[in-house]
Parts: sequence; C-alpha cells; structure tokens
Amino acid sequence: MSKDSASFSARPRKRFAQHWLRSDKALAQILQASELQQRDRILEIGPGTGILTRQLLSQVGAVTAVEIDRDLCRKLGQKLGKIPNFLLLQGDILELDLPPLLEPFPDFQKPNKVVANIPYNITGPILEKLLGTIEHPNPHPYELIVLLVQKEVAQRLVAQAGSTAFGALSVRVQYLAQGDYVYTVPARAFEPPPKVDSAIIRLRPRLVEPPAENPKRLSQLVKVGFSSKRKMLRNNLKAIVESDRLLEVMNALNLNPQARAEDLSVPEWVALSNHLKDL
Repeated sequence: MSKDSASFSARPRKRFAQHWLRSDKALAQILQASELQQRDRILEIGPGTGILTRQLLSQVGAVTAVEIDRDLCRKLGQKLGKIPNFLLLQGDILELDLPPLLEPFPDFQKPNKVVANIPYNITGPILEKLLGTIEHPNPHPYELIVLLVQKEVAQRLVAQAGSTAFGALSVRVQYLAQGDYVYTVPARAFEPPPKVDSAIIRLRPRLVEPPAENPKRLSQLVKVGFSSKRKMLRNNLKAIVESDRLLEVMNALNLNPQARAEDLSVPEWVALSNHLKDL
C-alpha cells in the first residue's frame, strides 16, 4: 500500500468489488496518462482509501469523488474533508445525476476529466454513463477519461479490426472515443489481488468522422452483426437485411462478402450503416 499520509486502512468489501491499488508505479502511470493541469476539474469514481485522490488534489483545481461505500465516505471525510478543492459525494455513480448535485458548488461544476480505478463488474455501465451510446452520445463529453480496468476489457476497448479481441464493445466505444492502452497492472499490485491482471486505458471522447447518419441503425447492425462471431457477417445480418441488398452494398464498399463482423473497422461499420440507413 502507498505510504501516502492521506490514505488509511480499510477492509475491502466483496460486495463493492473493492481491490486497493498498492503499486506506486501504477499510480504514477495513471497520473501521467491523465495529463493533469491546474485548471482541471476531476471526477473520481470510487476513491476507496484516498491514495489516488490525494495525488489528484495536489495537481488540479478540483476533485469530485463519488463513493458508494458509506464507511469509506466517513473515513474519507475525516481525512480529506477540510481540503478546499475536494468534494465528496456518497452514492452510486450509475444512479447519480451529477449536474444538479454540483450546482451549489461553482468550483466543482462541469468536471472536464475522469480518473478512476473502477469496479470491474460494472465497467460496461460506467463506460456508457461517461460516453453515452451510439444512439445518444454524452452531449457534454469529457476531455479525457483514464480508467483502471480488467486487462481483457482494456484489450477489447482498443482492439483493431481483424483481431479476435475486436467486438461489439470495441465498435461502440471507438465510435465515441479514441482509446489508448497505457500500462499493464499485474494482479499483485492490488490488495487483495483480483483473479485477473488489469490495465490503464485512456479515452479521448470524439465521434468518428463522418458520423452515422442513422445512429439507431448502426447500433442495431453492430448488435446483430456480432451476435455470432463464428458466422459470416452476411449470415448474421440476413435477419434484418435482405441478402441480395446486403451483398450489393458490401460489394459497393469493397467489403469481402465472406467477412466476419470483426473484420470491419469502425469507419466501415459506419459506411455500411449509412448505405443501409433506410432499411
């Protein structure tokens, strides 16, 4: 565990999928990836024992931390509560509506970056909360999102078309953000060690250009297209697209008619969607 004087001892709870980071090297990688500036207003999800929080507070203008564990909130309040650029909210990040909660605190409104070691069991919902969806992107995107996640998930988030890790999650996230795989964090860097290794990822929200003309259609095509990765894409999509029409479009886009869903890049998915937007 870090020797930071602002951290404290606490027993991790399985209920909240808690694993305390105890690697100073991994912590330094998170901070470096976050490209911190004094003007930044950070949202930290799951501050835990405050190891990362204290480092953030010393480098940015404001940190809003959201912690679901009431006991941890009490201890964090005792340890960090008097620091002027720290705001602690108790609750579930997936349920909280942050803008109205931050309205009474002008110095903490509109966080521009997210930096967090998140619970792995809710990685998908947290990503959707932060980025939005293909159909409904976050209308007020963050400048930067740095997360510590399960290594396998990190690989899927940044996977390139043609790789076995490339899937529906890859398309959905890469449509909304540019992703970088920053650093692998071994299980031994945590207390207690999780059953898998972890990784730091950095996401820069932005829409793919050109964007989908019918985002709902793109979302549908991706969902159905990846429904069975062993099958050719045209066999998966025949449930929602007439086969001859699909082959005509794939030929027009110079796509291999034998291609599987994982073979199409995000721009190719968008192009396919735009040609089939009215079907």
